[in-house]
Order: sequence, then structure tokens, then C-alpha cells
Amino acid sequence: MPEMTFRVRWPDGSQTDCYSPSLVMHDHLSAGSSYPLPEFLRRTHTALGIASDRVRAKYGRPCAMAAAQLREIDLRAAPFASVGGEVEVLSMQPELPDSSGAI
Repeated sequence: MPEMTFRVRWPDGSQTDCYSPSLVMHDHLSAGSSYPLPEFLRRTHTALGIASDRVRAKYGRPCAMAAAQLREIDLRAAPFASVGGEVEVLSMQPELPDSSGAI
């Protein structure tokens, strides 16, 4: 199962590298896009939940690293809950291959 990392910039300008046990994050976030904090949290919870379910289907137990990453994201987001702001996805590695057919 391919793993990936994604780097985000929080509303205060700080950056965090995040982990996913699955490329499913590409279905929910896009590099170069910004999301209002509640939407970013919803998207990451959904995607990491799906990723953990994929691990469970393959190995018989949910992914502890996905759960830990969700806790870390929630802790980093907590100080911004009352003030809001946007979270920018700076990069996603590995990138998905270009499906447009461009060379």
C-alpha cells in the first residue's frame, strides 16, 4: 500500500509535515489549495479514515499511524478554532501521475 506525506501551512504561517498510509489524500486535498480550517479538518478526517479502513481491510486492524496523525492535526488546529483562518496544502508526495496525457 503506497504511503504519502503532505505539507500544510497553518493560519499562523507555521508548517507541518503529515502522513497518510494511502494516496487517498489526493482525492480530498490538492497541493496549492487553501481550505477554511473546518473544511480542512473534515477533509483530513474523511481521507485518513478511509486510509485507515484500507489498512484494516488488508492487515486486519486500523492504522495506528493514521489515528496518531489525526490527533496531531486536531491538536495543531485547536488554537485556531476560535479565530478560523485557512490551511494551505503546500505539497503532496508522491504526486499523482498526470492523467491528462501531457508529456
